[in-house]
Amino acid sequence: MTEVTKISSKGQVVIPSDIREELGLDIGTTVAIERVNGYVLLRKIKIPNLKKEFDALTKWGQEFAKKKGIKSERDVERIIHGGRRVKSV
Repeated sequence: MTEVTKISSKGQVVIPSDIREELGLDIGTTVAIERVNGYVLLRKIKIPNLKKEFDALTKWGQEFAKKKGIKSERDVERIIHGGRRVKSV
């Protein structure tokens, strides 16, 4: 079913509630908008929470270091230099 709406003085467009509900477009949902062959295409996109991903990666790194017995930067340097010595021989 086609819906009709108007563009506001600020360039805003109201997406009818039944379409928002069907597509899961809640307050704060991020959308991408682009022109395609004379049409305006609006699609829901997911942008990862970078802080959450960084925290998860940091936690993984800490657990990995603990399993390997790495406790300090000096341990890391020792491992790197030890690996270099083996390769150059």
